[in-house]
Amino acid sequence: MIDILSWILLVLGGGFVFVGGVGALRLPNFYTRMHAASLTDTMGTILILAGIMLQAGWSLATIKLIAILVFLLLTGPTATYALANAALLSGLKPDAGRTGDSRDRNEEDGRDNGQGDKP
Repeated sequence: MIDILSWILLVLGGGFVFVGGVGALRLPNFYTRMHAASLTDTMGTILILAGIMLQAGWSLATIKLIAILVFLLLTGPTATYALANAALLSGLKPDAGRTGDSRDRNEEDGRDNGQGDKP
């Protein structure tokens, strides 16, 4: 029974990581990509490490995995916040209602986006 639950957690964790990767490739701008990747990365980490902990049983390896999980749960969201804050301070504004891809296509086609020289 523990093996089945462990494999369910591992497969679900792998699914979350896969969806995060697809989201990082398919979403329209930096902030939405970062949001998808950070949320699915955190949830995927929790599920995968929980599945490995069930496989390991109660041992020194489980205690080490718990320490790794706590470390990742503290540093992952902090790194995401630092990345978003650095992007915002460097001038990358969140575009509400506009996608980055449509602006890029207009520039490639040589069409003016109606904003002059503004990015």
